[in-house]
Amino acid sequence: MQMVRKAVIPVAGLGTRLLPLTKALPKEMLPILDKPVLQHTIEELVASGIDDITIVTSVRKALVQQHFAPDEDLDMRLRADGKGEVADVLGELSSMARITYLYQHGPYGNGTPVLNAARIVGDEPFMVLWADDVFTSAVPRAQQLVSAYERTRAPVLGLMPMEPHESQRYGVPIVEDELGAGLLRISGIIEKPAPQDAPSAYASIGGYVVTPGIVEELERQTQQHRDNPEGEVYLSGAIHEHARTNPVFGQVIDGTWWDTGNPLGYLRAQFAAALAHPEYGPELRKLAARGDQNGL
Repeated sequence: MQMVRKAVIPVAGLGTRLLPLTKALPKEMLPILDKPVLQHTIEELVASGIDDITIVTSVRKALVQQHFAPDEDLDMRLRADGKGEVADVLGELSSMARITYLYQHGPYGNGTPVLNAARIVGDEPFMVLWADDVFTSAVPRAQQLVSAYERTRAPVLGLMPMEPHESQRYGVPIVEDELGAGLLRISGIIEKPAPQDAPSAYASIGGYVVTPGIVEELERQTQQHRDNPEGEVYLSGAIHEHARTNPVFGQVIDGTWWDTGNPLGYLRAQFAAALAHPEYGPELRKLAARGDQNGL
């Protein structure tokens, strides 16, 4: 069995849900405490044993590369100022993973960056994570997905339980069987169904183990788009088609999911991280207890 050794992180999106904040600042570089969201994602992968990472980006996202690049001038200045510990932390950014950058090209849809990167990854399974998702869990979300793949040897997508009224926000899997420990066999994904039409009580919330069969389906859909340039190429669509005739599984993630790609979700993630911080948490609780409604 081929192991999951590589990962793809698409970051070429425009971040329109967070405008005007993201007009110049990539949403993936928004901070959660002292780290950008993307760094949290990469640290999750490294903690799961995956350090060969392809970031699919655009010319608008130069800050992404700059953050993870070595900076000898800054390192020398920090050490000269007696801030060697800070220099060591920054130095780890450029050595924590082997990162390859690739510019996105092709039709609209989140399947395009996955297909772009697949040509570099090669004929093996790989992880796909969106860079605006943050998970807090005892076992990293990526490791939970890898474990599910090792159990099934088939594509796996991350799932979370949802309330019925939330179905119109997510792709909802068609569940055929529950196999224990949160592992589900699925036969498709219905995008944003009405609550009465939702085929299950789970939402697909980002995080995938993609296999060559899924890549082949993305290739087919992209060719269809070339022949008839309408619609979009989505990873969930490729998984849905592949699941019609092939085994596909979902893993219910044990942890808390923070969607930082929208204003309220980002504030919740930032607030939760600050409350959990040993220094900032007590001060924020004092502020909340005062009930100050005046804002900034």
